[in-house]
Amino acid sequence: MGSGFDVSRRMYEESKQVLAAGVASNLRLAMKPVPIFAERAQGSKLFDVDGNAYIDYILAYGPQILGHAHPRFVEAVRRQAERGQAFGTQHRGEIELARKIVQHVPSAELVSFCSTGSEAVHVALRLSRAFTGRKKIVKFEGQYHGWFDNVFTSPATGGDGAVPGTAGQDPLALSELVPLPWNDVEALEACFRRYGEQLAAVVTEPIMCNSGCLPPLPGYLERLRELTAAHGTVLIFDEVITGFRLGLGGAQAALGVTPDLTTLGKAVAGGMPLSAVAGRSDIMELIADNRVTHMGTLNGNPLCTAAAVATIEALEEDGGAAYRRMESLTVRLTDALEEIASREGLPFIVNRCGPVFHTMFAEERPVERYEQFVRRDAARFAALAERLLREGVMVRPSGLWYLSAAHAEADVDDTAHRFERSVRKLKEAGGNP
Repeated sequence: MGSGFDVSRRMYEESKQVLAAGVASNLRLAMKPVPIFAERAQGSKLFDVDGNAYIDYILAYGPQILGHAHPRFVEAVRRQAERGQAFGTQHRGEIELARKIVQHVPSAELVSFCSTGSEAVHVALRLSRAFTGRKKIVKFEGQYHGWFDNVFTSPATGGDGAVPGTAGQDPLALSELVPLPWNDVEALEACFRRYGEQLAAVVTEPIMCNSGCLPPLPGYLERLRELTAAHGTVLIFDEVITGFRLGLGGAQAALGVTPDLTTLGKAVAGGMPLSAVAGRSDIMELIADNRVTHMGTLNGNPLCTAAAVATIEALEEDGGAAYRRMESLTVRLTDALEEIASREGLPFIVNRCGPVFHTMFAEERPVERYEQFVRRDAARFAALAERLLREGVMVRPSGLWYLSAAHAEADVDDTAHRFERSVRKLKEAGGNP
């Protein structure tokens, strides 16, 4: 580690003079003791303006599936930049990337591009309403599907309705949203008995990565698929996190349940701002015949499609060897963390799904439902995350970790040693753990 966080502190104060909140995303305010200012990043490491080096498990909140500045990625973007960074016309890169998505993602018959995950979800919901002629949307408590008014909700619920997640949000935009608990088959079946013929779509993370990496209980997604099919309701998998991270086919391929529409983002473009909606041709054709309007100045941007194709090609190599390696390293790391926590007598839980996992302090186990997740000791882990940052390990204060293809055995072994040191230093200081 370098000289502390003095330069980041100064830059943060400078930033607040011209940038609202001093950060470009409110999520970054959670980092303590100060939002870090990066100087550069390479492979599994991020280097800040104070000269500190970190083993990076935030990975730009998920997109850096290959790690930072992967040579193949950099070269693809460089080559495209020399040919032009934006055209406002169609180009070969859109076809190549759409073909890759159709090849790998089970639900993908046609594809449409956006720039962010929030946009992709918005398009999927609009398509669902147009296709069914219905209005109501089922969303599960604790799941995040972007910050747009029609899906951004508070963790709390108000009676049968959803509660806005932020000031300034139009509460009427949530009037047709039906919140449900995740992994509760009885609640799901009751919802379809009550609203079945009014439901345009059910939108869900196939694995609840944003809040605890909660997997579906056995049979849960299968029952959801049966109910949506029986009632003519569009099933949307939000695979912005799991798409191209759990495997080339995402969570739907791993779990064997195929939705009608899928939203993709983050890992698909390896760190460039690109997202996509993919799905059944009869639904996606609503865009083709202009019944559903889909526009965007940077949709299918050639720099982004070049980056995405390069990323997917790297992940395809040797039959998906990168995924097998990430899986092995994730198991190695999480086993080590659990062993250390056990030796120290800590109520430490790891929920893992491929190369993404959630760590938390919780007395009850296993943590399988959102109401259990919210009872975790969030402040306790946030304190540990701050200690880890001081030890050169960058992890989200919420407890969500990502591994990349650039991480090595030395990284995860070093992380385990720093984790153990962090736990003991916090104990010595009289704090948690």
